[in-house]
Amino acid sequence: MNLDHVFPCGDPALDFAATLRARRSVRFEMFVSPDRLDAWYLESGLVDAVIPSRESDVERAIEVREAIYALVSARLAGQEYDRGALAVVNGAARKPPATPQLTPAGRWTEASSEEVLSTVARHAVELLSGPDVPLMKECGNPECTRVYIDRSRGMRRQWCGMESCGNKLKAQAYRARKKQAQASAAR
Repeated sequence: MNLDHVFPCGDPALDFAATLRARRSVRFEMFVSPDRLDAWYLESGLVDAVIPSRESDVERAIEVREAIYALVSARLAGQEYDRGALAVVNGAARKPPATPQLTPAGRWTEASSEEVLSTVARHAVELLSGPDVPLMKECGNPECTRVYIDRSRGMRRQWCGMESCGNKLKAQAYRARKKQAQASAAR
C-alpha cells in the first residue's frame, strides 16, 4: 500500500481534522475524491477494508472534519463550543461505528464510510471530554494548523512532526542565522 497521508497528531480525530492543511494560507485539501477519503480511512488503521465511498460521503466527511476542527479550536482557545459543530459531531458519533470481527487470521474490520466516520467522531468525543485535553497544542509552524497531543517529556514539543514542520523551521532558522553572520562579517 502506498501511504500518502501522515498521522503525526497522536489521535485519529486530530489527524482527520488535519486533512485540510495550511488553513491560514494556501489551503491544501486531502479529500479531493472518494478514493482519497478511502485511502485515509485505510492508512489511519481504523479499518482494514472500506466499502468504496461516494461523493456524498466525501461531503459528509468534510462537514464532520470541519466540525471537529471547530470544536478543537474552541477548546484550545478556552471558548464555548459552537452548537452547530456539536450537533454535527454528535450526530456522526450516534451512527453505528466500524466494528471489528474476529477471523481465523485475527482481527478484521470492514466498514462503510459512515461507519468509519462514526468511529472518527467518537474519537473526537473521547478526546475533547478526556484527560488528553491539556496535552493538545497547535503546531508552532505559522503555516501549519495541525493540532497534536504533546506527550513529550516536559511537554516541550513545538511541532506536529519533525519530518514536516520541525525540520523546515529549523532549516529556516539556520539559514537566517548564517545569513546574519555573513552580513555581520562583511561589515
